[in-house]
Amino acid sequence: MEEIKFEIVKNFGVLSTAKSGWNMELNLVSWSEKPPKLDIRNWSPDHKKMSKGVTLTEGEAAALAELLVLALAKPEN
Repeated sequence: MEEIKFEIVKNFGVLSTAKSGWNMELNLVSWSEKPPKLDIRNWSPDHKKMSKGVTLTEGEAAALAELLVLALAKPEN
């Protein structure tokens, strides 16, 4: 199995922490030496192992941000 090449360019923060100690994080990650993208996934404490996750371009992240605002808005009475 080929090793996955990645570089965490910037860590924006932790969304949650599991009992196992793994953190769900929002990072800017370069995969296989390609331009970095926003990335949400679980990482081991040493950042050597990761789970499957979601990788987003800037445009996809902007669209998601708009949809999250709508999804989290309090309903009008």
